[in-house]
Amino acid sequence: MPPDSRLAPANGLRFNLARPSQEQIVLLITIALLIAFSLTLKGFATLNNLLDLLRSISILGILGVGMGLIVISRGIDLSEIAIMAASWSIALIEMQQGMLAGWASIVALGLALTAGVVNGAIVAFVEVPALLVTLATGFAIYGLVLWFAPAYVVYAPKDAPALLFLGAGRVAGVPMPIFVFAFCAIVMHLFLSRTSIGRFVYAQGDNPEAAHLSGVAIRPLIVIEHVLVGLLAWTAGLVWIGTTGSMQMAITQGTMIFDVILVVVIGGISLVGGRGGMFSVMVGCVLIGTLLNAFTIMDINSEVQSIIKGIVLLAAIVLDNRLHPRDEETARQGDL
Repeated sequence: MPPDSRLAPANGLRFNLARPSQEQIVLLITIALLIAFSLTLKGFATLNNLLDLLRSISILGILGVGMGLIVISRGIDLSEIAIMAASWSIALIEMQQGMLAGWASIVALGLALTAGVVNGAIVAFVEVPALLVTLATGFAIYGLVLWFAPAYVVYAPKDAPALLFLGAGRVAGVPMPIFVFAFCAIVMHLFLSRTSIGRFVYAQGDNPEAAHLSGVAIRPLIVIEHVLVGLLAWTAGLVWIGTTGSMQMAITQGTMIFDVILVVVIGGISLVGGRGGMFSVMVGCVLIGTLLNAFTIMDINSEVQSIIKGIVLLAAIVLDNRLHPRDEETARQGDL
């Protein structure tokens, strides 16, 4: 199937003042908030604080790159956090028992990719909705890891600096997680915009039946998408370990997966599929990071922050529905 220019990633930098896209609206709101907080909050506009802001959203952004890919294809993956936590928890346990850091990293990568293959195969070949598959596999992964290795927190050895560098290192004073997030977003943008497989992802999200009739191999494509989510979950876990010095299985039972969905949806990747891009993920991350950073400076408690995030997510879903209304074909095919 020849690439269709309508299915290419939206150019977030090309403004249409008459009808701005959702990501452009969010970008303008983010700029306004940055200016407002810089003028009203002491310490917000400092270089160190802005670097901390970007560093704090980097792991969320890396996970958002994977979630953005899967949502563009008209799917979802609720097991992404479980894949990240479980694969690296097992790897760290093996390192504590004497395995070299390099081999342990390969073990974690193998587990993450295997989880992606399982998710993709069930969604593609058994034809179970991705929402249900990944919800179930997320619970299963969590339970299996705690059964075989009942440790909610596994600490990384301090004698493996290479393992910790992507999370704890700095280059020219800039934290490495920022570079990792930027690298993942750029590579995924090039994958989606410059390769045939990337165009097929947009075609699948726009209309799976039409893409299939045009010759797109939908089933293998779904498997590839979930494998890439596993790869990005592994990458996010590597950064997490360097940042915190440990891996906590408890995060799989928290709200982090909803934070990932939040930055994807609010940035402008449509839940109906086939629209948005990595610029959407970056804009959504910066907006949420700006709000959370300001809330921290203002000492707003976590319960209020959760309420605000819920309201923001709901507003983003409503805006997405207004900008990309579901027609009969979308409603029939695009249920998450």
